[in-house]
Amino acid sequence: MGRVVAAAVYSAGKKVTNITLDEGAAWAAKPGHFVWIGLEEPNAQELFNLQRQFNLHELAIEDALEKHSRPKLETFGDALFIVTYSPIRNEGKLEFIETHIFAGKGYIITARNGHSASYAHVRQRCEARPLLLEHGEDFVLYAILDFVIENYQPMGEAIHAEIDELESNVMCSSLNERDIQKLHSLRRDVLRLRRYAAPMVEIGEELQKLNFPFIDKNMRPYFRDVQIHVTRQMEDLTTLADIASQTIEVGVLLEASRQSVVQRKFAAWAAILAFPTAVAGIYGMNFQDMPELSWHYGYFGVLGVITVGCVSLWASFKKSGWL
Repeated sequence: MGRVVAAAVYSAGKKVTNITLDEGAAWAAKPGHFVWIGLEEPNAQELFNLQRQFNLHELAIEDALEKHSRPKLETFGDALFIVTYSPIRNEGKLEFIETHIFAGKGYIITARNGHSASYAHVRQRCEARPLLLEHGEDFVLYAILDFVIENYQPMGEAIHAEIDELESNVMCSSLNERDIQKLHSLRRDVLRLRRYAAPMVEIGEELQKLNFPFIDKNMRPYFRDVQIHVTRQMEDLTTLADIASQTIEVGVLLEASRQSVVQRKFAAWAAILAFPTAVAGIYGMNFQDMPELSWHYGYFGVLGVITVGCVSLWASFKKSGWL
């Protein structure tokens, strides 16, 4: 069973009274009045009740009973059906809450299928601006869409902060597997945000062109404002995706550079150790006729040669930056 979050009737920019779902059609039919109904997870019976009252198109109801892959706008006669998505964090995972909006002459109905940010804030904002609320259904539609877009900004800012922190870690220390997985996850979240935000640009464009009885031409700049906000969000998300990708690339390059330094050091020390090993190997051969075997100071002479050779190699590698 769904929950009625709020249901009220408005006239001349002011709230008239709260109503039940069964009273909606009667109030919507009165000149100069419109009803604003907010539902959470409505069932089929409640949607069919609204369909009967407001003459909602059967395809709109059919759409509302299904899950969609992206936002969209559909027109049914003089009525609109819009699908929007609001991003939320649930136990650290990015999720999207689907909301269906039915808009027509005398009514605005929102059906939210999940626990996203409450639309009560939208209602409070609208009721605090009676001169704009006097426009009616079109202003409420704008306020709802603007609120949906606003939800993307704090999510993008939170992801940006996480990417910045990981970027700082990458610059200060080696890139580990956990950092790579986190960056990849954040980049994937950014791409998902873009995927759900992008269609809102088209919706804003369509709302500026539609010639509906309940959409005043003076409200078109407001829908253009929604389009501008979405475009800015898309630009910010594109930048975030690039930063995440570049952070991974820089981390890989830095790690390769660090490994190269270590490999050069290993190679330098191996070369230094190879010199005394070679000398000791030569004098460790068991041949009877070796000139230096009878030399009284041979042992000290060989140690001197080894010392001079190793120090020379060390100095050479140190000068070249291998040590």
